[in-house]
Amino acid sequence: MTTPLAQTKDASVFGGKAVQLGASLRAGQPVPPGFALSVDEVDAIALGDVSAFDAALSGLMALQAVAVRSSAVGEDGAHASFAGQHDTVLDVRNDESLKQAVCQVRASGQTASAASYRNRLGLLDAPRMAIVVQQLVASDMAGVMFTCNPMDGHDERVIEAAWGLGEIVVAGLVTPDRYRVARSGKILERSAGEKDIAIRSQPAGGTAECAVAPELVSALCLNDDHLMALNALARQCEQHHGPGPHDIEFAFAGGQLFLLQ
Repeated sequence: MTTPLAQTKDASVFGGKAVQLGASLRAGQPVPPGFALSVDEVDAIALGDVSAFDAALSGLMALQAVAVRSSAVGEDGAHASFAGQHDTVLDVRNDESLKQAVCQVRASGQTASAASYRNRLGLLDAPRMAIVVQQLVASDMAGVMFTCNPMDGHDERVIEAAWGLGEIVVAGLVTPDRYRVARSGKILERSAGEKDIAIRSQPAGGTAECAVAPELVSALCLNDDHLMALNALARQCEQHHGPGPHDIEFAFAGGQLFLLQ
């Protein structure tokens, strides 16, 4: 029996990312549904425990296509984001790909790079990897939002976005569009990037880099309504999680905004 994401409250069991997403769901924020695998459940699946895997598989079947995300104990804290250290596996649809994804994400917490990052932060305990499994959002555009400017600390939203799934921005594979929005909602900057490729879901599962139509490469992917929705989401996150600063991964699909992490 897996634990619904909205019920995750213990970061020592489910990791910081799962607990933060659970709190966002309970607050009514637009988080895709999903479930969490505890550290013990992840370890059991990696070691071939059939009952633990069957429980996870039943959760997958209810969601059909999912993103499998790391939620290590100590990850996404105030002093240790682990950004770029742990893997995410997108568009997982069947038992074999789920098992591979769980093992891949777990193993990403044990790499030399992740160990070096932990050592720099003085985190000397062995890595403990829990996992978030969320319904995949087949986004039209996606990206990251900083609730205050990460470069100079100014009280304004900084948003980077591109076409398709947000991994294209996180991985630095394109130059994303950049926006700055004042807390009041005034748009301070719109800067078009060069978004010649997008990561998109494939019919049989998994993702691939796809060419973007020429007319969209330098076209802004977010309009004023998108930016106002993101500013409102930033305010909600500050109300429910504290003043921050917060880094938010988001997606728009069919005009609807989703909070991914």
